[in-house]
Amino acid sequence: MDANVRQNHQAPTAMVESGMLSSRERNAMDADLLRRIVFYLILAVAAALAALEVTLARGGDSSAKQEAPWTSPLSEMDGALARGDFSTAATARHKADLAALASPCWEGFLAVGDGALRLGEATEARSAMEPEARRAYLSAMVRARNARSLEGALRVTDAFARLGDHDLVEHGVRIARELAGSDEKAMDRVDEFVQHWAGGERSSNVRFQ
Repeated sequence: MDANVRQNHQAPTAMVESGMLSSRERNAMDADLLRRIVFYLILAVAAALAALEVTLARGGDSSAKQEAPWTSPLSEMDGALARGDFSTAATARHKADLAALASPCWEGFLAVGDGALRLGEATEARSAMEPEARRAYLSAMVRARNARSLEGALRVTDAFARLGDHDLVEHGVRIARELAGSDEKAMDRVDEFVQHWAGGERSSNVRFQ
């Protein structure tokens, strides 16, 4: 009788201990799973950081940068001009214009303006394309000024000078001087530009203040 009572008391105790062991095992498994998840997350973050570093390094390399969106249409225009396909050339120049419009960079409209002049010369209608070039150069100047790019301001002013548009050349020089500010090297660049265009045969087309 006593033996039966002791056996009955031991059975629940064994069941409880068995249940406690199972719970501990489950906790251990959960902890192990959590460690694995954290480990793989750390590996994923490390891989992402490595990829970002490579991307930034390529971004600093000009050779790895993507081609400007207006470059391909202008190349298409030049190829069409070489074939004498003026209709395709005009369409390609329009595509380049739209690409430049979508970009905040001054380089796009400067290239489009130059392209308009090439199209005009190839079709023997340069005078008809000069307003298009002037419009593109003005857009380029706005972008250069917004970007506070002295390089852009001088290159666009150079384009105005090649057009013989002395009013816009003066305007461009004023913007360049504004961007140069009190930087002596920048001011020297503007002065050199003025001296370059104030001398030689081209001085008859432009004037400076």
